[in-house]
Amino acid sequence: MGDDTAIVSNTDDVSVDESPATFQYPLNAEEMVAKSIAPVKRDFLCPPPVRTCNRDDNSKAPLMDEKKSKRQLKRERLQEQKSALHICPAVAKSGNVDSCVYKEKCRYSHDMESFKSQKPDDLDGLCPFLSSQGPCPYGIACRYAATHKDDETGEVATVIINGDKRNGELNVLKKDVQKLLWKNKMKFPKADDALNLLGLLKQGKKKNVGDIDSDGQVVINGNGDVDGKGCCRETPDSVNEVNCTAEVLEEDKPYEADVADELRPPKKTKSSIDETCSEPLIDGEILHEKDTDKSCKQSEPDFEIIMEDNDKCLKLHPREKKLIDFKEKLYLAPLTTVGNLPFRRLCKALGADITCGEMAMCTNLLQGQASEWALLRRHSSEDLFGVQICGAFPDTVAKTVELIEQHCTVDFIDINMGCPIDVVVNKGAGSALLTKPMRMKSVVEASCRAVETPVTIKVRTGYFEGKNRIDSLISDMGNWGVNAVTVHGRTRQQRYSKPADWEYVYQCVRTAPSTLQVLGNGDVFSYLDWNIHKSNCPELSTCMIARGALVKPWIFTEIKEQRHWDISSGERLDILRDYVRFGLQHWGSDSKGVETTRHFLLEWLSYTFRYVPVGLLEVIPQKINWRPPSYFGRDELETLMASESAADWIRISEMLLGKVPSGFTFSPKHKSNAYDRAENG
Repeated sequence: MGDDTAIVSNTDDVSVDESPATFQYPLNAEEMVAKSIAPVKRDFLCPPPVRTCNRDDNSKAPLMDEKKSKRQLKRERLQEQKSALHICPAVAKSGNVDSCVYKEKCRYSHDMESFKSQKPDDLDGLCPFLSSQGPCPYGIACRYAATHKDDETGEVATVIINGDKRNGELNVLKKDVQKLLWKNKMKFPKADDALNLLGLLKQGKKKNVGDIDSDGQVVINGNGDVDGKGCCRETPDSVNEVNCTAEVLEEDKPYEADVADELRPPKKTKSSIDETCSEPLIDGEILHEKDTDKSCKQSEPDFEIIMEDNDKCLKLHPREKKLIDFKEKLYLAPLTTVGNLPFRRLCKALGADITCGEMAMCTNLLQGQASEWALLRRHSSEDLFGVQICGAFPDTVAKTVELIEQHCTVDFIDINMGCPIDVVVNKGAGSALLTKPMRMKSVVEASCRAVETPVTIKVRTGYFEGKNRIDSLISDMGNWGVNAVTVHGRTRQQRYSKPADWEYVYQCVRTAPSTLQVLGNGDVFSYLDWNIHKSNCPELSTCMIARGALVKPWIFTEIKEQRHWDISSGERLDILRDYVRFGLQHWGSDSKGVETTRHFLLEWLSYTFRYVPVGLLEVIPQKINWRPPSYFGRDELETLMASESAADWIRISEMLLGKVPSGFTFSPKHKSNAYDRAENG
């Protein structure tokens, strides 16, 4: 690497003075295990790296650059887009300057000659789109353009024939849907009906509540009016009907009162809602089907019309909904940042049965943010796929699940109620819902009633350490309408600092009704861990695998083949190479796509270095909370992969994606590992 490359790392200068033959580790295998240190064979141990600082003692630490304003960042982006390196995508695809519909108004460069003269050198290897139908969608901008030679002319093929850079990907946000979300004009009839049925809509949000007459009074469906306090004035024609409606809705009053203090304040701008029904209606008031006999007497023709409308909008009974069978299936957990589409494709190839997208925030999805909708994308190889969403209020989550069902192809929708991140919890979502069981119930019930797609939830054992509470709620969750519940064996306060409490998970499984599938999650790192949990609790549907897949994604192969895979460094490099190929197909093979792929590869490598090869361990299998000591691998590449230095991770990325650009910096985003201190709160 050149001198102009900056690396954010835990080490500055690292030197090792002793060879493994002369170094004597102070602890034996049993003592290392007791201290949660991976018991590497003594022949491979080496002294920990000596960290020295290049700066003189008297020199001052470098000052942080001042944070740039949004206007300054926007100005820099516009200037960068006008440079010759930012060629218009349409021109790059076709190789023709006239192909851009914006002509001179285009914000990108159309100077092909300048772009070719300034373009970085092509990378070694083949274009990742060669196997797809049609030429590469990036044309001359592709960093593998030298491999685009046409068989007949020998020239670069740039004409696109139904080409798509995301070939095989689903759930792409459509522009017309995004515009409706931007303008807050998207309609959510099913969600609104579900919220209304559960009594979660305030008076101001109900449709057809009243109209203003010529005297300025609010008339309730033509049968009465409302005084200044919002109370109905009785009229001779409406006395019986009002009494009837009050009798029918009497059972909903206690529940409505319980959640009244947890309802979100209404927005200033309200989205338009379709006037559809989910239950029989009498003069605009919801009437439960089971209470039809209690209703006031209606004329026979009116009653027949009501039943006819009810048949048109009859909803499926929870038992008639499509259900997902999680029994014995290998489930890749939704993983923030690293659990992207290329990583899920890789895990599918290594044996995963069920995959789930990264957690998406409901409010961002409802606002039409493209970056959030990108988390919902699905590859055609993901045959059993779900998305995970996170929200704090029933209306937000119910509208989001309806939106996903209408515009995405998913097999199930998972609601995250266990995320421990502060920015999520402070908004009342994630683990914060564990402290509000009534709101938790209303969120789940509203979501399950709004869609026919199976809904699952993911929770932790509780919020505060030593105060588990899911066992008291899980017996009722089957009545909420969920298909399955995943229990992570830690509290929010514990984060990832202590081993998962699987005994409590077993307790929750045995407490749950037989119709509710319960999944366990936490610290599964080998096929033996999987077997132990399944044998200790046969009622457990399956185990969700999270950080174990980040450290070694071949854990799915180990579980299916029931063996410890002593994988070589060459095989691990092939897995990284497959990930890079999937990443280039997803993010693009131009310069921007290459660097995006490199960034996510480095994020993943910040987890994979924790893996210790089976052949180097004195005690197997490795546990997820073991910290790897400093050791030499069986070859140079294995030693490089075991390094905890970001500089070595960048060297691995350069083997696959070429040299990093000048001024490149990297710092791992995630610090949520098994060794971090818990942030109580």
